[in-house]
Parts: sequence; C-alpha cells; structure tokens
Amino acid sequence: MPPRWYIHLAVVVSGAGVLAAEMLGTRLIGPFYGAGLYLWSALIVVALSALSLGYWLGGRAVDRNPSTATFCALPGAAGIWIALIPWLLHPALSATEWMGLRGAVLVSSFILFFPPLALLGMVTPFAVRLRTAGMEVVGRRAGEIYALSTVASVAAAVAAGFFLIPALGAARLAFLTGVSLVVTALAGASFIKGRAIPAAILIIAAVAAGASLDPGEKADPEAGLLAVENSPYAEIRVVDFDGFRMMLIDGAVHTEVDAETMESHSAYVDVIALANGFYYAPGSMLLVGLGGGSIAKEFADMGWIVDAVEIDPAVTGIAKSHFGLEPSDAKVFHMDGREFLMETENEYELIVLDAFGSSSIPFHLVTEEAFALVASRLAPHGVVAVNLIAVGWHSQIVHSLAATMNRVFERVTVLPIAEPPGQLGNLILFASNRELEPVEEPPVPMDRFSPEYNRAHAWANRFEVDPAGVRVLTDDRNPVDIWAEGINLEMRKALHRYFGKSGVGW
Repeated sequence: MPPRWYIHLAVVVSGAGVLAAEMLGTRLIGPFYGAGLYLWSALIVVALSALSLGYWLGGRAVDRNPSTATFCALPGAAGIWIALIPWLLHPALSATEWMGLRGAVLVSSFILFFPPLALLGMVTPFAVRLRTAGMEVVGRRAGEIYALSTVASVAAAVAAGFFLIPALGAARLAFLTGVSLVVTALAGASFIKGRAIPAAILIIAAVAAGASLDPGEKADPEAGLLAVENSPYAEIRVVDFDGFRMMLIDGAVHTEVDAETMESHSAYVDVIALANGFYYAPGSMLLVGLGGGSIAKEFADMGWIVDAVEIDPAVTGIAKSHFGLEPSDAKVFHMDGREFLMETENEYELIVLDAFGSSSIPFHLVTEEAFALVASRLAPHGVVAVNLIAVGWHSQIVHSLAATMNRVFERVTVLPIAEPPGQLGNLILFASNRELEPVEEPPVPMDRFSPEYNRAHAWANRFEVDPAGVRVLTDDRNPVDIWAEGINLEMRKALHRYFGKSGVGW
C-alpha cells in the first residue's frame, strides 16, 4: 500500500492533468480549425465522456484487484499519451479533415484526448479504495479525494490559461504535463518491493527527456515561418508565403501585406479607406482591433490621428516587429474594445471596428447596446465603419448586423467586396446619422487589381438592408457564435487549399 501522501499526490497531478489537457486542446487544434464554439463543445464532450468511462472502469477494476501497481500505471500511461500529442496532432488532423469542420473537430478531439482522460478518470476510484480502511469512513475519504482532484483541476486551469501556455506554448506544456504524470507514476512504483532502483533510474530518464526534448514549434524563416507566439488570447504566426506576409491568429489570416513593401494586400482595407472621403479634412479616429496595423498606417498616412485598441499586447509587438507599425501611426491601448469605449471620454470623427475574424466574432461588440456605446463616443456627423467576413452579401449575419446598427444610426450602408455575391468575403458596413455621400466620387480605376478598383467596385454595389422583421442583436440574445461557425468552415477550407501541405499556417 502506498503512503497517504503519495495517493494524494497522484490524485492532484492527475486532476491537474485533466484540465490542462482540456485547455491544451483549444490551442493545439484551434490553429487548424479555429477556437470556436464547436471545438469547445467537442472538448467538453470528450472530457466528460472519457471521465465517465474512466470512473466506471476504475471502480470495477479496483473492486476486483486494488493493486498499487495498477494505480501507479494509470497516470503513467496517460502521461505517455499526453506527452506524444504534439507528435500525434498533425497526423490526426490530416486523417480527419475530410469529415468537415464539425466531424473533424469531434473525431480528432476523441483521438487525441479521450484515451488519456479515461485513464486519468480511473485514478480517482482507485484512490478512494486505497485510502479507505473501513465502510464507516468511505464517504469522508471519497469527499477528500474528489475535492483534491477538483481543486487541482481549478489550479491547473488558472496556471495553464494565465501563465503556462503563454510562457511555454501549448506543445511544450502538453509534453511537460505528460512527463509530470510519468514521473508521478514512477515515484509510486518505487514503493513496490524490488522496484525502487529501476523506478529511480526511469525517473531520472523521464526528467532528462523533459529537459532535453522540445516539441514546441519554432520559427523557420527558410520555410516561411517567421514567428510563432502563444499569448494569453491566441496562437499568433507570421508567415511569408507566395510573396505575401500574413499574420495568422489561431490559423485565420488577419493581416496580409506585400512581403517586401509592407503595403496592404487586403481589399477591405482599401474599402474602409473610403471613410476618408466622407470628410473635407482628416480628424481623430478610433480603431478597435489593431491586427498588423494596416488600417492604422493607411489612415495615419492620410493625416488622421489614430487611437487603436488591441486586447492582445503580443499582436501589437508583432505588428511593430514584422509589419512596419511605427509609434507615429497610432497610440495603442491594450484592453477590450468595449471596456475602452466605456472608460474613454474622447470623441472621434471616425470609429472603425475591425475585431471580427473568420471564427471569432466578439458577441459583445455587435449588439445594440455596444453600438449605442459607440455612438456616445462619436462626434456629431461622425461615421462608424465595421469590417465583417460573411458567406454571401445577403447572409443572415450581414442583415442582422445592419438591422442592429440601424437601431442606433439613421443611415447604414453595406459595401460588399467579394464576387460573386454568394461566396465568402469581406463586407464593410458604414453607419452615421447623416447622409453617407463622399465629398468626391471614388476615382475611376485604371487597373483591375488596384485599391481604386476595390473602392469603386464596393461603392457601386452598395446596398441598404430593410430592418423590418430582421433579428436585432442584443446583449441578452445574440447567436453570432453559431453563425460564425459557418463562416469559419468556409474560411478553413479556403486556407487549407491555399497553404496546402506547407504546414506554415498551422
């Protein structure tokens, strides 16, 4: 029988391993499929299913044979699997890609995380049995064990989310979590007669492996991967591919520029620049969502004074180091966009919301209440511009967002960019309490592939949405998370085709 302290240690390390593995799933699978609602749902399904099976199997196994060797082997086997996940990840994702977004996310989550979580689930029934000397204390012992496991899970969630993933990266943390479980198992094996010396040798080997092996992905400029950084909010990559430099956040492109000149290659940036034409002279502008800084640089070059709000300092750092953002381009505030709008007393002639990615639409920035807050920080005759990705010009999310903005602003105009109208692409929504007419008509384009063409095309195809009968988004009722998954699916298909088997994008 192992000592009480070791049983508690095994429960703590196993409980921490459960939550660490679940949180790691969002960072390991997220860059390939997006860290959206389906991924979180899949990981919760996998975790609860695996733990339920583990509790059931563990209870039956320990009643048949309350073996210390089996108790020690469970975290060890789970640890080996978790340590190997960084190497199993890409084969599993490649094998399931044909299943579509929902199927691939669910099946790959089962492949990668179900076996180790089921094994860790078996630890708790074993611990209860090994700690219980008589029926008169079984309830107390069970309560102690489950409380320890749960507290360890809570601590692991805080440590992983707030400190370890940003500091170590997801792959390294997965490997070190596995090594910790293996070392815990080997420490328990040392209590079994005749196994102390072999267990000590294996512990030293496991610790040495954890110190020497590094499964984390590193920058590889020759392959086009200039930077990989894990922040508290996302995995961020800088990729040079096909002559362009891109910033990818959780696998979705948020900024695209010419790799040599740093000039924007995103049509939506050109179209948002139409906002300058609504004014006789530049003024003050608020940009919510900095990305690589293309919009900030565009408007700064036109003479605007730009304040930018970016929740992730790592994004700002990469914008400066890899995309040519200068301090003179924008004054950057690191906080949530809605929080900034609540706290600032500044008034802006132009407010641009560019915080909506292909798989991540912050629901609290697209509600009637949020736009009322935006309007309160807008100068008289000011204009709001929103960049949105959607599948089709007249998709549900486009109409609902326009109708929501119409509850606050008298004029809302939608400028589509993609052709044909039913495909995935960006749309820009302009809103104001005045007529949205430019001081001068957009110039006639001389080149099909030019900023002038993008602006003229979008302006010529502008339309307004009849808000009658269209769902208005509110803080209380907002289904954009569900709608975003359809956008995410189409975006991931396009990105996977574009990057092919290069692997630089995920």
